[in-house]
Amino acid sequence: MSKQAIRPARQLLLKEYRGVLSTHSKSMPGFPFGSVVPYCLDAAGNPLMLISRIAQHTHNLLKDPKCSLLVGEREAEDVQAVGRLTVMAEAHPLVEEASIEAAAERYYRYFPDAANYHKAHDFDFWVLQPVRHRYIGGFGAIHWLDQVTLANPFAGQAEASMVEHMNTDHASAIAHYVALSGLPTGAPAQLAGIDSEGMHLRIGQGIHWLPFPSTCNTPTQVREALVLLARAAHWPNPIDVEA
Repeated sequence: MSKQAIRPARQLLLKEYRGVLSTHSKSMPGFPFGSVVPYCLDAAGNPLMLISRIAQHTHNLLKDPKCSLLVGEREAEDVQAVGRLTVMAEAHPLVEEASIEAAAERYYRYFPDAANYHKAHDFDFWVLQPVRHRYIGGFGAIHWLDQVTLANPFAGQAEASMVEHMNTDHASAIAHYVALSGLPTGAPAQLAGIDSEGMHLRIGQGIHWLPFPSTCNTPTQVREALVLLARAAHWPNPIDVEA
């Protein structure tokens, strides 16, 4: 049963883009400290955050890197009947210039406004290295999972090129994806990221993940999936998506 829970747990992490980061309080020893943070996934599939050096959670992490990130399905009417995932992890700041540049290139596609306050204030990229996961898929569907993350085979130039190409040359296809999937239409949508299982669209300040009909491991397979979806009359039912 636990193996069957890995994919929906990972998809929940992909679908959401903010969670509650709980750290060990430095000023109140023994008490957990929770704060809301936005995140995207890095090349290895781990949560990537941009946090201020003066923030309380940063001081806490510098003293003790052990933390957890709680992610739940947004806009759920009954939070106990839907999926939620707790990622228990150790947080590490990125220090190598190449790692920081790669993180910035990806993170700013998801959160473009972050580039402005990152330059104006003291913010650093941190990555959560998962140790274990607790996934609850609904009533009675409770699992401990050791391995949930999946590396993104397109991270880097391949993903950046596909994203730029779609945003520049295929805005109508992106608008079609939005209409098919019933996403908000109040603001123009742009492609923010692509992974082997789906794609992220940025609409206004919101991030939305849409699954591919099947897993894609090459840029050619991604292109075929995007063409197939552009011609579709409806978005694939999650039940029909390849397990």
